[in-house]
Amino acid sequence: MTVITHVQRRSRLAEMVDRPGGVSVGVALAQAQANLGGLRDQACAIIADNIAVLLAEPAPGTIEALRLDLAYSASNQIIDAASPFAMDDLCTAAKGLCDLLDAAPRQGGFDWRIATVHAQAMKLLLSLPTDAAAPRAAIVENLAEVLKRKLPVQSQTAHQAVQPAA
Repeated sequence: MTVITHVQRRSRLAEMVDRPGGVSVGVALAQAQANLGGLRDQACAIIADNIAVLLAEPAPGTIEALRLDLAYSASNQIIDAASPFAMDDLCTAAKGLCDLLDAAPRQGGFDWRIATVHAQAMKLLLSLPTDAAAPRAAIVENLAEVLKRKLPVQSQTAHQAVQPAA
């Protein structure tokens, strides 16, 4: 019986990974925080711009489905800009609006006052100081109540299923 063997060659990437060097996790996290700190103002500007989109009057004759898509996109961009900076209350408010917009009928009939309330609440959350925990919690709690009342029953069940147990 003949046995064929192959010489295993190590890749350059494997050799580089095995070599000591680099930075520690603590130093890498500190560098990442410093890099993010410089981008916070830019993120706040993106959030403010998208809140303005949510508050803007639609052009006459705008199709309801297009308006829903634009509002959903603006709300989603708020989440994208706020999440790296631990603006959890803003993310929660924007996610709730996304859930409402996603469940809205595409042919019309969405109560746009809900979107306005969420946008105004997000504008307030953005302007509040970070140490104002009680007002922030009250705003998020009230938006959760709006979500509970306005989200269709089948969507509420799905929404509650993804929420972590308290």
